[in-house]
Amino acid sequence: MSEEIRARIERDFSYHAPKGDQQERYQKIRDAAKQLAYIIVETTPPSREQSLAITHLEEAVMFANASIARNG
Repeated sequence: MSEEIRARIERDFSYHAPKGDQQERYQKIRDAAKQLAYIIVETTPPSREQSLAITHLEEAVMFANASIARNG
């Protein structure tokens, strides 16, 4: 196993305590996603597609926050 892969696994599967302004950046992303989630629910009919849109929005928040946690 390469050292690069080992380092990535260690980074990706470790807890990253918030530091500096990270907590505020997490919140900014969550707040914006929440606003978009309300818009999606208010403007689209209940459906599989609506559920998928919300799910993908949750995924986007998760990956954006992971980017902050893992890379600063």
